[in-house]
Amino acid sequence: MSNQEVLALWAALKDVVDQIDVDVRKNSNGNASAGVRARKGLRTIRAKAAEITKLTIDLEKVRKQQSSAE
Repeated sequence: MSNQEVLALWAALKDVVDQIDVDVRKNSNGNASAGVRARKGLRTIRAKAAEITKLTIDLEKVRKQQSSAE
């Protein structure tokens, strides 16, 4: 676990947001297929956000353990 992993996950999350932006816009204009793709992308965003959350919590625990050991 490292800061680089957090940043890599963050970059991946931003990529997913950028990818579904077009589908969200198309869906707002009535394209039902784009709505399906947008909802799938939103589920992916939720999963990636949870992954980042878990990783950052784990990193904080490690940092606390290291600082208390010193």
